[in-house]
Amino acid sequence: MFTGKLLKTYIFLLLAVICLMAVLIYFKSVATPVRDYREIRREGILRIVTEYGQAGYYVSDDSQIEGFQYALCREIARQADMEVLMYLEMSLEKSFSGLSAGQYDIIARNIPVTSKLKEKYLFLEPVVLDRQALVQRTAAANRGAEPIRNQLHLAHRTLHVPEASPAILRLDNLRSEIGDTIFIVEDPLYSSEQLCIMVARGDIDFAVCDRQIAQLSKKQFPELDIETDISFTQLQSWVVRKDAPVLADSLNRWLQKIRDSGAYDRIREQYYSDLKPANQ
Repeated sequence: MFTGKLLKTYIFLLLAVICLMAVLIYFKSVATPVRDYREIRREGILRIVTEYGQAGYYVSDDSQIEGFQYALCREIARQADMEVLMYLEMSLEKSFSGLSAGQYDIIARNIPVTSKLKEKYLFLEPVVLDRQALVQRTAAANRGAEPIRNQLHLAHRTLHVPEASPAILRLDNLRSEIGDTIFIVEDPLYSSEQLCIMVARGDIDFAVCDRQIAQLSKKQFPELDIETDISFTQLQSWVVRKDAPVLADSLNRWLQKIRDSGAYDRIREQYYSDLKPANQ
């Protein structure tokens, strides 16, 4: 009887191993295929994801498509002589997921270059220099309450950021620097621009975003105060997959040609007149 039970156990374990091997083989067969420059050139389509808004892609009042990233992508299409398909995704986390899955080839957003992200993705040469800013209301728009100027006064405050925002790393470090609690709320639905609108309307008190987005928001909502910096100046750039080094090299060459032609400066001046280019 004991021998029979032991045999059944061995058979069960053998079947379990066979099933596990079958599952591993299946997932290996359906793994995301490599999609580097050669594969993209063969298809003739470059797939780029950005966010909706003035920083990325938006429809203006006169029904024209505009946006800093959109304008740069149009120049990339000319340099690459390929069709560019643009996708809109407000969530940076979902953009990263789509990039890893091969749904997109490039994330065209001003993403701060961090060592943590560099472990997973390839950053292009920096597109802009920027820093994180605290978005709050002016005293006149906040019942006389003066805006926060000292980062120590962020203790026990609640700061809102988009889900998976690169600003979270800086805020985590800031908590350690001030030696106190800062509550961070990651919003899964709204972008930085939308969070700025919520601050202006009084729905939330604080948001953290790139200064360039904060400046664009203040032009629309003068009741916003954006004078308190959260971080030092950071390099910010586009991102591609780790397995697309040739695409990264090609994009860097095209971006340099765009800079050399003067097109980059014209685009930057149109959208971010106060923002420094990364090569200065």
